[in-house]
Amino acid sequence: MSARSEQGAVAGAFAGRRREEEERLLCDLAARSYPAVRRHPEEDCSLRTPFQRDRDRIVHCKAFRRLTHKTQVFVAPRGDHYRTRLTHTLEVSAISRTVARALRLNEDLVEAIGLGHDLGHPPFGHIGEEVLDGCLKERFGLDFRHYEHSLRVVDVLERDGVGLNLTEPVRDGILGHSSRAEPPRTLEGRIVRLIDRVAYINHDIDDALRAGLLAEGDLPGEPISVLGDTGSRRIDALVHDVVEHSERAGDIVQGPTAGPAMSALRDFMFERVYLGPAVRAEHDKISSVLRRLFAHFVEHPELLPESPAEGRRGGEGGLAARVTDYLAGMTDRYAIRAYTDLEVPRAFAR
Repeated sequence: MSARSEQGAVAGAFAGRRREEEERLLCDLAARSYPAVRRHPEEDCSLRTPFQRDRDRIVHCKAFRRLTHKTQVFVAPRGDHYRTRLTHTLEVSAISRTVARALRLNEDLVEAIGLGHDLGHPPFGHIGEEVLDGCLKERFGLDFRHYEHSLRVVDVLERDGVGLNLTEPVRDGILGHSSRAEPPRTLEGRIVRLIDRVAYINHDIDDALRAGLLAEGDLPGEPISVLGDTGSRRIDALVHDVVEHSERAGDIVQGPTAGPAMSALRDFMFERVYLGPAVRAEHDKISSVLRRLFAHFVEHPELLPESPAEGRRGGEGGLAARVTDYLAGMTDRYAIRAYTDLEVPRAFAR
């Protein structure tokens, strides 16, 4: 007899108990964990809610592990304490849970969305996304948006083309986490959409200060006076602000003081850091790497690995999907190594 052949008392009562707890503890606007709505119906786990199960599938997938070697802002930083795409993801998920708990929303759902939201980011951060988008437009007349590719990763690319079969609220939250996309349908998804900005603005300030790109005195005075003079104080102020104003509004919103202050900080970061001279100095190098790889694999599709599902279809569409899947899935160091193999004679490589 196997260890799982008989369902125990805890497993047998789990779903019913969880439903009762959600009705008692969650607010009326919160997403409920049951029933699970998936593209392909499947039996629920007897010890995890459907959203917990989605979280576990995301954490155990290959794309999640690759985030540890993908750029947040700084490419191949020499220090050990700079954020990566993975640490950003963990910060978003943790802060989002705090907001969800305070608002009596579904913590399991925000956690799963937060952990999965950036799975489709290509190497080299937003500059890499910009370059890959340009390559696709020029060669195939197509766009690349990392939030759309994140959904493709969980729907199509993981598990060798089977996908993770995530619930619809998690898929919706992943697709809608960017300000360029339609907002998610759930309040939990809207939390992640806002907290993504809260997290990256503040931890990118911290990294820019550490890198010497900014000095404390460079930060704009008014938003700092409103939100606080350290990253932790600013995040705390922004979390308190969104919780209080969202509770009254019945939606995920910021207040009339904190919201504009955060926007001012974001504008400052784009001017001085994201599009500033130090980061832009690397743009041409990153562009050379990705454009060379893109052109090489378009010219030599036989070198591409098998691409799951729709990537196998013939013609230009199939080629575009295969090249995009391969390049977007690369870590920074893998892309640099692939470029080096193409451009540097092996006899001289060290």
